Amino acid sequence: MLIPLTQETFKELIPAVATGGQYKYIWGKPPDFLRRMLISAVAVVLLLVLYNFAGSDVGPLVLITGLMAGLYWLWGPIFWASLRNAECRKYKYCGFWQGRVLDIYITDEVTSQEETVNQKGQLVIVDNLEPRINLEVGDKTGFTTTLKAPLQKNHQGIVRGQAALMLIMSNQEDLSRIAKVSDIYIPSREVWVSDYPYLRKDLFVEMSQQIKKGRDKKTGDNNNRSTKRRSSADY
Repeated sequence: MLIPLTQETFKELIPAVATGGQYKYIWGKPPDFLRRMLISAVAVVLLLVLYNFAGSDVGPLVLITGLMAGLYWLWGPIFWASLRNAECRKYKYCGFWQGRVLDIYITDEVTSQEETVNQKGQLVIVDNLEPRINLEVGDKTGFTTTLKAPLQKNHQGIVRGQAALMLIMSNQEDLSRIAKVSDIYIPSREVWVSDYPYLRKDLFVEMSQQIKKGRDKKTGDNNNRSTKRRSSADY
């Protein structure tokens, strides 16, 4: 099932400014925080050197820039998350997609490498591996896609055949060529699979429930009309 959505709805589901969940995702782990702190410190030092060479003429500019650079560790995640949102918002058309889980499997992915010395004094490169869930979804039209994301405990309840919902993006008005997909929602388990949380989850879930109610109502009306026609024919 594929239902086209308006640009207004699209912009609400993927906002221009980072959401709390997106900020938390980009904030990352302690090494990511330390990396941003280092960038902030280096930028401030460079601005102080510039101020010493240029003199007081650039004082106000250095002060403003220094404050921004010094707080990069804090506002950096907002900036980078907003850029990722902008990559999605550039598409002209989007749609609500519902299909099924076709396959699910786990792989290990190298996330980083560390250099260490073994007992013989030799330099050894150690790969840090992280388990990833590979979720393949598709529909009756033959469309399939696979989303790879960090494995979480709540992913254990996902099995083949379950309904899968997501947002698809395209530059074609009829959505015939899908350029990008969002995170995937499994409504029966209330579980999300995502490498990056593109969607405002609360709005997406609410929209999916409204679509389901509309379909159920339409199905019920069609069944009632069919029953009435059969009753008239019997009479």
